[in-house]
Amino acid sequence: MKAARLHEFGGDFVVEEVPTPEPGPGEVRVRVGGSGACHSDLHVRTGEIPVHLPALLGHENAGWVDAIGQGAEGFEIGEPVVVFGGWGCGRCRVCLGGQEQLCDTMRWGGIGPDGGYADYMVVPSTRHLLAAGDLDPALAAPLTDAALTPYSAVKKALPRLVPGTTAVLVGAGGLGQYGLQFLKLLSPAAVVVVDSSADKRRLALDLGADQVVDPSDADAMEQIKAASHGEGAAVALDFVGADATMRLGASSLGPQGLFVLVGLAGGSYPFSFFSLPVQATLTSSSWGSRNELEEVLAMARTGRLVSTIERHPLSEINDVFARLAAGQVQGRAVLIP
Repeated sequence: MKAARLHEFGGDFVVEEVPTPEPGPGEVRVRVGGSGACHSDLHVRTGEIPVHLPALLGHENAGWVDAIGQGAEGFEIGEPVVVFGGWGCGRCRVCLGGQEQLCDTMRWGGIGPDGGYADYMVVPSTRHLLAAGDLDPALAAPLTDAALTPYSAVKKALPRLVPGTTAVLVGAGGLGQYGLQFLKLLSPAAVVVVDSSADKRRLALDLGADQVVDPSDADAMEQIKAASHGEGAAVALDFVGADATMRLGASSLGPQGLFVLVGLAGGSYPFSFFSLPVQATLTSSSWGSRNELEEVLAMARTGRLVSTIERHPLSEINDVFARLAAGQVQGRAVLIP
């Protein structure tokens, strides 16, 4: 089969012919219909997230069941499926509690095991497959991370987002665009979106943001505070994770506010009694559960989620990642084998 593999950290992906994998007992082979190009793979590519080389990445996947290993049940050949990529051991406390994505990261499909930047991928268990129904695989693939991750983050915030409150969303890229939609669909809060890109601020307004702010404005924090009627935000979600964005998000909070870190830019913020509003909470959010993905797919089937995607053949993977690194992908780029 054709696959795009990483042979050295810092290098390009190499599109090459490799043996087509065969599913073992309990496993399922999926013919990939779309695999999302995720910003976190840039961190893998540079070696910040160490993996064994050569690596076959791609953890946002959808396609069709192509072959079924002995004992695998619940799906038929040719059935359209979405792949949940947060594979865990299936035996530890977090796995048995339904949070497999919190198990060993190196078990995740497309991080440790081979992923979907290829014609086919093998999924170790049918518990990681969800019925796609009539969803286009190129649209469904990014839902497994680009939508699932912000959905899980927003769900953590919902108890605090009562009528009259304000949520601040920092970073309106691929994940932030979905995060904005979930905030508007699931909560009564006003949403303020902060992004340095004028294009992304305009897109945020189109997606329902109540206000947008350019962080380079001298009065950016005053604008955010005014939007919350001087109270400060009940919730701030940071989809960037740099020092500056974490500082802005945490500083926007009001008393008992919640800051949720999603972005992987490697920033930090001091946790001390006087660095935060009184009784504020800082937490992170990593991916989402299989059941939460089921909820995301249900919302997508209603047509209420707007997905901004670009479709590219797998052969263009290096161009796609160059544009992704330069911040030139407005939503999500999907690679089609």
